[in-house]
Amino acid sequence: MRSKLVMLLGLIGGPLLLRNLYVILFQLPDEMEQGPVYRIFYYHLPAFLTAAACYLSAMICSILYLKSKDAKYDAIALACTETGLAFAAVNLVTGMFWGRISWGIWWAWDPRLTWALICWLVYFGYLMLRKAIDDPTERAKNASALSIFAFVSVAITWKAIEWWRTQHPGPVLSIRTGEQRMDPFMEQMIYMNTVALSLLAAIFILVRLRQEETQREIDALRRYAHAL
Repeated sequence: MRSKLVMLLGLIGGPLLLRNLYVILFQLPDEMEQGPVYRIFYYHLPAFLTAAACYLSAMICSILYLKSKDAKYDAIALACTETGLAFAAVNLVTGMFWGRISWGIWWAWDPRLTWALICWLVYFGYLMLRKAIDDPTERAKNASALSIFAFVSVAITWKAIEWWRTQHPGPVLSIRTGEQRMDPFMEQMIYMNTVALSLLAAIFILVRLRQEETQREIDALRRYAHAL
């Protein structure tokens, strides 16, 4: 059933990604001030939104684990976190290329950029914490607590450009500003590519979840063999 779902998501997400790429490269106009480099934005922002959705899912599953002690929630939280880290890295890298062309520098200690990096490091620390604890129950409990705490950094990153106005461009989406600040067709493509990247993220999560479940089964058999 899970493999069929992965195939279905791939059949929907793959063509959508290709269609979006074509529209972004050949149909959308250049931005008035930044020119063609603005097209990075259609992957930069959707990558962050996808990562934030993964982190939110991880936090919810961590809460469910602490309530139920069901290991499946911990496995889902891990898969979501790893996938979120990948998309957050895309957000950081595309932002660096965008900044290099727009600002002339690869990196600036702008509040939004700084908090995006802090957020990535916090969730990377989540993975390091899991590696440092051998006991499965203790590992899941501590990792769940960190996942819940870590989501604060996601919220701060999201609000940073409103709280601190520096180099990073301000909010442009109408759902945040309450007014139309960019062409509706251009804004629509942001949402379309967010959907496409979210479908891709769902595939990664399902595949990684299956790997984690297999690894846990192997670890359980190994502990059983040692106990004999």
